Amino acid sequence: MNLGRNGNVRERLRNRLKIGFQRSAGSSPAVRTSIVATLFALAGCDLAPVDNGALVVSAIGAPPRLAPAGDTPARLLTDATAEGLVRFDAAGQVEPGLAERWIVIDGGRSYIFRLREATWSDGRPIDAPQIARMLARQAGPRSRNPLAPFLTAVDSIVAMTPQVIELRLARPRPDLLKLFAQPELALVRRDPVAGSGPLRVVSGGRTPLLRPMPDPMQRADGERETPDADVRLIGERAAKAVARFVAGEADVVAGGSFADWPLVEAAGPRRREVRIDPAVGLFGLAIVNRDGFLADPANRTAVNQAMDRAGITAAVSATWEATDRLLPDGLDSAAPPHVADWTLLTLAERRVAARARVAAWSGGPVGLRVALPAGPGATRLWGAIAGSLSAVGITATRVGMREPADLRLVDAVAPYDNARWYLATACRPCGAIAGERLDAARTAATLGERALRTAEADAALDADVAFIPIARPFRWSLVSRRATGWQPNARAWHPLNRLRLDPN
Repeated sequence: MNLGRNGNVRERLRNRLKIGFQRSAGSSPAVRTSIVATLFALAGCDLAPVDNGALVVSAIGAPPRLAPAGDTPARLLTDATAEGLVRFDAAGQVEPGLAERWIVIDGGRSYIFRLREATWSDGRPIDAPQIARMLARQAGPRSRNPLAPFLTAVDSIVAMTPQVIELRLARPRPDLLKLFAQPELALVRRDPVAGSGPLRVVSGGRTPLLRPMPDPMQRADGERETPDADVRLIGERAAKAVARFVAGEADVVAGGSFADWPLVEAAGPRRREVRIDPAVGLFGLAIVNRDGFLADPANRTAVNQAMDRAGITAAVSATWEATDRLLPDGLDSAAPPHVADWTLLTLAERRVAARARVAAWSGGPVGLRVALPAGPGATRLWGAIAGSLSAVGITATRVGMREPADLRLVDAVAPYDNARWYLATACRPCGAIAGERLDAARTAATLGERALRTAEADAALDADVAFIPIARPFRWSLVSRRATGWQPNARAWHPLNRLRLDPN
């Protein structure tokens, strides 16, 4: 591997290797082996400098590709080289993208965007008719975009002038801007492939080098190449990303989750370099099979009661807080988040009731398949979940995320602050009544009616016991002193063009 490093880094890596081995001494043999082996592997590479030049970002996942619905490297590359009408800034707030300004009128039924003067990365101009057609495909009934189910209120997308677009909605939705800021709604021209920035690829391959797009108002011969504003994006497995950072050869590790957290503990970076996002979203077990023991909602409640949530989260990280409710506070429901009556009981009291339900089951021994991802953090989680189920007489079997299962982990950051996203994401599947309440909330004609129907859907989903909440998503990054613009935020999203503070 050669990322443009001048000079020899092997001696530095050998020293880091010793430190990494010492810091991993309290971890499991598998985690220690992964970290140390990766540090040895890195000692044979020529790596990019981190004291000057391009900012090196190691994102957990596959080598980057232009695919907004992909893993972290793919989403980062798409977000960096293509943008939608709006985008997220470093704090997770909406900022202009292709639209330089906008207004929301008619009680949230009309969004009017004025486009800035912009070009595709190949220099061709961007206009409203192009963008309207691309957005219509993204939100259309045949779209494969994962956010399309939350855009059903969009009735029409019209180019009013060459620079102005209007989105007309069948129902009021004053909360859509954060949805449109997601990388999934970045706009990429396909023939030929081109985005609109804010960065462009200046050298491709498995580790693309990105540079800010030139100002279209500047003369071409006035453009200055500024390597210190460049970003080198790497996609690699978590152990290698963490080891690269500890070795001093990456400035940021992006895309960390609970599944890889033990690698950070083993590698022992400086405390100030470890950052945890206050992410909002869902983390829990969807009940995906309703046959046998799980056909009865009372039995599904027993599984829910069995969970030692505090113990499950503590098995991964002592600072990870648990939750027993589906909705967070402060969303667009007419009522506070619904809380089941049994949450007032102690864990021991809950388990007495759950154990009685399991013992009363006439179908023989109860066994459940639990689908979890790979990774040392997932193994810790598995041990705690299996222990919770065993405590009430249920035998658990771990399976992969794509295998047939009874309980399947959902670990998702909310793309926007909307109660329906939580309820619809948790409904995998849910019963007829809960499904009807969800659909009523989606099609409500007014915001007041929508809030009432949402509260009803929350209560119905809780009664249906379609989902077992455990916590909110656990998201971490490793951040060096060079990434001065990195900020924690609820979206757990850190655009590549915002990792450095603007010197101006």
